[in-house]
Amino acid sequence: MSYKLICLDVDGTLLNDEKRVPQAVRESLRKAHNIGIQIALITGRMPAATELVEDELSIPCIKACNAGTYILQGKECIHDRCLPPEAAWKIYEDLLAVNHLPLWIFQGRKWYVTGVDYYVERESRIIGHKPELADMRDLMRTWKEKGTGPNKLLVGAESEIVCQIQDRMKDKGLSGVDMARSSEIYLEIFPEGANKGEALEAICKKLGIRPEETMAFGDQELDIPMLKKAGTAIAMENAIGELKKLADFVTKSNNDAGIAFALNRYLAEK
Repeated sequence: MSYKLICLDVDGTLLNDEKRVPQAVRESLRKAHNIGIQIALITGRMPAATELVEDELSIPCIKACNAGTYILQGKECIHDRCLPPEAAWKIYEDLLAVNHLPLWIFQGRKWYVTGVDYYVERESRIIGHKPELADMRDLMRTWKEKGTGPNKLLVGAESEIVCQIQDRMKDKGLSGVDMARSSEIYLEIFPEGANKGEALEAICKKLGIRPEETMAFGDQELDIPMLKKAGTAIAMENAIGELKKLADFVTKSNNDAGIAFALNRYLAEK
């Protein structure tokens, strides 16, 4: 197989548990880049947090941010999907305001929150970026005036609470909305049909390559559509069981330079 694109989830896949790229992984991706293979970071992270990872790799990457709903090639946005504002309001009003949980709101390069708690502060420390405190009513007015909406919403809470909210949202059957967990403590909510698999296809279309010529790495529920679309699907050793079952290969963990181990196996001939 001649690969032209490597698609990488970031947290739990590219980064180790210390939120750094292992040296062996940096070197293997640099080698891939040097033989003409493009690198795409397909992540739930916002652009500012994704650019930090790109800087650490020291190679240009396509950045599919906000769970793949906002894709940047360099500084140019090449793909932009938004949630219906009405759905965003219903999620805030029915599911979060009553639980006194802040809603995380991502639009383009912006990160808004309706309040600050331990999980917001934790994420802010990890990515070195503070969110803007926002009033949901003000955001709704702006979205309606401009005919737009958020790329993604996120709920951060204890695992049991996240499960409960996910189950309630499924029961309500909100129109125009899909969701998936990116970790035990994060539930990501995005436009219906928008996912990392769609992002992979959008990048392929922009680059003029076939999905069969791609390799994708992931570890969580949010990565399932991406691995299903890729020519070669690789799950990390630390991945959830469902991801491992659909993968073509299970590599070493994110803490053991799993990406480098797999690339050495698949790109040995090149």
